[in-house]
Amino acid sequence: MAVEAVGKVRRGRGARKATREARDFSMLPALKRRLPHTEVMDAEQVQRIDAASMDILENVGVVFRDPIALEDWRNAGAEVRGETVHLDRDLVRELIATIPSGFTYHARDPQKSLPFGNEHSIFVPMTGAPYLRDLGDVRRGPTLEDLAIFHKLSHMSPVLHSSAHHIVEPMDHPISHRHLRITYSSMKYSDKTFMGMTTSPKNAEDVIEMCALLFGEEFLETHPVVTGNCNGNSPLVWDETMLGAMRAFSRRNQPVLCSPFVLGGANTPASVAPSVAQLNAEALSALAYTQVIRKGAPAIYGHYLSTVSMKSGAPMAGTPEISLMNFMIGQMARYYDVPWRSSNTLGGAKTFDAQAGYESAMTLNAVLMAGANYLWHSAGWNEAGMHCSIAKFVVDAEMCAMGYRMAEGVRWDDFDEALKAVGDIGPGGHYLGHPHTLENFQRAFFMPELFDNNSIEQWQAEGGLEITERALNHARALLKDYEQPSLDPGTNEALLDYIARREREIPAAEALNQTY
Repeated sequence: MAVEAVGKVRRGRGARKATREARDFSMLPALKRRLPHTEVMDAEQVQRIDAASMDILENVGVVFRDPIALEDWRNAGAEVRGETVHLDRDLVRELIATIPSGFTYHARDPQKSLPFGNEHSIFVPMTGAPYLRDLGDVRRGPTLEDLAIFHKLSHMSPVLHSSAHHIVEPMDHPISHRHLRITYSSMKYSDKTFMGMTTSPKNAEDVIEMCALLFGEEFLETHPVVTGNCNGNSPLVWDETMLGAMRAFSRRNQPVLCSPFVLGGANTPASVAPSVAQLNAEALSALAYTQVIRKGAPAIYGHYLSTVSMKSGAPMAGTPEISLMNFMIGQMARYYDVPWRSSNTLGGAKTFDAQAGYESAMTLNAVLMAGANYLWHSAGWNEAGMHCSIAKFVVDAEMCAMGYRMAEGVRWDDFDEALKAVGDIGPGGHYLGHPHTLENFQRAFFMPELFDNNSIEQWQAEGGLEITERALNHARALLKDYEQPSLDPGTNEALLDYIARREREIPAAEALNQTY
């Protein structure tokens, strides 16, 4: 009995090893885009948006609700009236000119470091969901263990270049301590680059200190390793929390997404071009401030972009106007020669249904054709970001892999060889057994693993599973094959010691079920 049990274990381990060896979990390089950008504005219209944004900055101004930022702006030569900063266009242009157009993201595994900006793009999972749909497709509150599942899936997905940070909110941990555990989970379960919490200036500083423990203080000073996100309060307001977090990252030479939070028609004009003019002004004001903090610090033109239903007031995804605005924002970012972020595979559907697929596909194609560099929310987003779906997460990753292949453009390296096959086969033949086909079929045409293209008879014989159940089965199989990347024991101990000390120092007064 015992011998038989041991044999089963060994065969099980051997089968898992064979499965791991059959699968390739190697991370894809940063996407080098070769498709032409979709540009919906001519040169005159780009300059018209620029001029309108500069007029807003000079005449309307931007509120910086932070005394340190206001003093920084005075010292930089801006006109400050109360909390409103009026930015001269020449000052703005001078400051944003010092932002690098590209840089390298350095990962814990040096083989997973990434060129970023210019023609290079990276795919990053969604973050911030207060609920998840789990391996049983049940919508519930997440735990730290659930967050680890998403970090593991991110690690194993070749097309995802980052483990992000709080993909889901771990509700079983006090709010005041979450940022520590979230950051550690990002570091522990993946050796890709990741994001850092900016929920308060002190939380951001904790993230940076943990990065210094992981990479080394001196290394951090000259190498981007983590990304912070700072959301503006549209229209035209940056608050103390975000500005303090921005300083924590920019002072240490770590990139920040400068992201106006746009709900088109609610906090912007109810029109596409004026909305972009306002968003552009908001983004430029924050981008410029990163350079007041530290000249030459990496910064990313960001935005969260949605339109609002005039029937219900609810945010919408996948609408034509969002695509148009992404095309326009891409043109503006290139006009200023700064890298830019967009949101990918967004959806408002409540389950992983056809609406979720259509909305996500519409957004994915738009942001790729717009030329976005930082493709955030690339996996799992549903219900307007209220939940992250494990099923959608793995299917979104496969969709991103298809988008990656499309954006690479047409391959010409085997053109002459393949044309010879035409002569070999001639009229009326087929290419299935030709040497060129046998050598190239795996790379010639993308073969989705999670989409079913078999006959209905074969599909029924295999259980008639729809996409959600196939995706959940796939996620379960991936998690069985997960192997944790090694982390230096001394570094791991230092991180855990830091977390323990900070958890002793920070009051944990918040209830465990409280949310942001």
